Amino acid sequence: MRIAVCPGSFDPITLGHVDVVRRALTMFDEVIIGVAQNASKNYRFSPSERLGLAESAVADLPGARVMPIDGLLVDFVKDVGASAIVKGLRGAADYDGEQSMALLNRHLSGIETVFVMGDPKLAHIASSLVKDVARHGGNIDDLVPAAVAAALTGKETNV
Repeated sequence: MRIAVCPGSFDPITLGHVDVVRRALTMFDEVIIGVAQNASKNYRFSPSERLGLAESAVADLPGARVMPIDGLLVDFVKDVGASAIVKGLRGAADYDGEQSMALLNRHLSGIETVFVMGDPKLAHIASSLVKDVARHGGNIDDLVPAAVAAALTGKETNV
């Protein structure tokens, strides 16, 4: 069985993320959406909320599952028996940021990173922008899965 890990903070998971997972499932039997915690980020959703929203976003994708990542990504990848890391790219700026991480992950573990180009129709969607639009009362229904839109809209009205 070919397993890949698609890591991220997913705060929140977007339609762009779901698209990358959907297309990665054409290359791998299973894609684990690894929800990570980055100490340098301020999160809108708690780790358990991010896990739940990611689970609901990929519930209709056979072969996709969601797990928390604690510690180094390469250790998690080995622990779950994955052979690759999958990262979505929206453009050259994403590649510039991801290249050094991919090279370091390969150096540490021998695990390769597979880059999946995002759908150009979704290239403008970023979690940080979605949160900003929601914070200002904008419509995010076509940027994120329905459960995420409801949760984020609820968060913003309770601020």
